[in-house]
Amino acid sequence: MKGGQVIAALGFILIAFGTIILSPITVALIEHEPEAIAPFVWASAIAISLGFLCRKMGGGRTNFDRLKRNEGMLIVCLAWLSAAAVTAIPYLFFGLSPLDAYFEAMSGITTTGATILLDFSGYPRCFFFWRSLSQWLGGMGIIVLFVAILPQFKVAGRQLFFAEAPGPTEERVTPRITQTAKALWFVYVSLTLLEIGALVWAGMGPFDAVCNSLSTMAAGGFSPNPASIMGYGSDRICWIITVFMFLAGANFASQYWAFVRRRPRVLFGSEEFRGYLAIIVAAGGGVSAALLATTDASGVVALRDGYFQIVSLLTTTGFATADFARWAVPCQVILFSVMLVGGCAGSAGGGIKVVRILFCAKYIRREIVKIIHPRLVMPIKIDRKTVPEAIQQQILGFLLFYLLVLIASTLVVTAIEHDLVVGIVGTAATLGNIGPGYGEIGPMASFGTLVWPTKLIFIFNMVVGRLEIIPFLAMLHPDFWYLSKH
Repeated sequence: MKGGQVIAALGFILIAFGTIILSPITVALIEHEPEAIAPFVWASAIAISLGFLCRKMGGGRTNFDRLKRNEGMLIVCLAWLSAAAVTAIPYLFFGLSPLDAYFEAMSGITTTGATILLDFSGYPRCFFFWRSLSQWLGGMGIIVLFVAILPQFKVAGRQLFFAEAPGPTEERVTPRITQTAKALWFVYVSLTLLEIGALVWAGMGPFDAVCNSLSTMAAGGFSPNPASIMGYGSDRICWIITVFMFLAGANFASQYWAFVRRRPRVLFGSEEFRGYLAIIVAAGGGVSAALLATTDASGVVALRDGYFQIVSLLTTTGFATADFARWAVPCQVILFSVMLVGGCAGSAGGGIKVVRILFCAKYIRREIVKIIHPRLVMPIKIDRKTVPEAIQQQILGFLLFYLLVLIASTLVVTAIEHDLVVGIVGTAATLGNIGPGYGEIGPMASFGTLVWPTKLIFIFNMVVGRLEIIPFLAMLHPDFWYLSKH
C-alpha cells in the first residue's frame, strides 16, 4: 500500500462523519437551545475540511478495490482515533478539558460508557443526545456504517469490515460485504426503533427514550439520567431495557437470519448463543439469590436487579438499576466474572466474547483427555464444525495478549492511583468496553477524579479493546510497515 491510499480513504470517512455530526442541531432546535448549535457546526466544518485535505493529500483517489489487509487495519485504526477526536470537539465548547473531552468521546465511540462527568447539570439536551448517538454509531462499528453507505468501499469493504471486527469467525449474511453491512444495520436500526417505542409506552419521556435506546443497542451505557436507569424508578422500564441489552449482546447476523429471514434455528442452534443464555440464567440467578441473602430486597427486586446487572455487564452495556459497587462480595465476584466474558461475537458487546470462552473450555477438555490418551485425535468443534488450526492459534494469541494488556495496565494504574480496585476493575472495565466498575469508579461515580496518566492508559485500553487488539499487534511487526511501502 501507498500512504496516499490510506489518507484518501480516511478523507472519505471524515467527510461522512462530519456530515453526521450535524444531527444534534435538530435536537438543539427542538429543545430551543440555539447556543448549542455552534459547537456541532464547528465540529462538522473541521471534520469535513480535514476530510477534503486528506483526499487532496491522497491524490484524490476514489478507487480502493486493491486494498491490502495491512492497509485496511491501518485505515480502521486511524478512523477510530480520528472519529473520537472529531466527536470530542463539541465537548470542548461545553467546558471539558481536551483530555477529558477525548476520554468522553473515546468512551462513547467505543461504547465503553465510562464517563468523566461529575455533574450532569448545566449541559444542554443536545449534549446528552450526542453522547448517546456517538455510542450508537460505534456500536455496530463506524467502518461497517461507511462500508454500507459509501460506494467507494464497495469492493475494499471486505478488508475494512474484518479489520474492524477481527473475531474468530468471518460471518456474512449475503455474498456481498456491502449488502451484509446494510443487513446488519437494518437489524440494528429496527431494534433501536422498537426499543424507543417500548420505552415511550412504558412511560419514559421521548427524549430519554431515544437516548437510552441508542445507548442500549450500542451496549454503551451513557444515559441522560445521572442515576442511570435507577433514576427512572420503573420496573417496566428496567425489564424492557434488560431484553434489548440481551439482544444487543447477541450476534446480529444470527438475529438477521432468525427474525428477518425467519430461520430461528440459526440463532437458537448456535452453541455460542446457548452458552450466552446459560451464563445469564446461572449468573443472574446467583446474584439474585445473593441479594436475597445479604439485603432486605424483596424477591421481585432481587430478580430485577440481579438479572439486569448481569445482562448489563455481560453485554458490556454498563447501565445500573442500583449501586452494585455497594453489594456484598459474592455479588461483586459474580459481576466481575461476567465482565471478563463479554457478549457474543458479531454483537455490539465488548470483552473476550462468549465464543472464545467456549473454545477455551473445549480446548482445555481436549488437553486433559490427551494426557490420558496421548494418541487420540480429538478435533475441537463449535456448531458441529471443526475449528481450523489457524483460528485456534488466533484465539489463543488473542487471549494471551488480552491477558498481558490486562496485567500490564492493572499494575501501572495501581501504581499511579495507589488503588488496587481502580487498577484491576478500571482496566477490566475499559479494556472490555464495559464502563463503570467498583469503588471510586462505581456506577454512581465518575472517572473524572483520576489523574491524567490513568486517563491516557484507559483511553488506550478502550480503543485496543474495541478493535480486539489484533490490528495494534500487527502494527508492532516491522513487516506491517515494510509491506505498506510496496
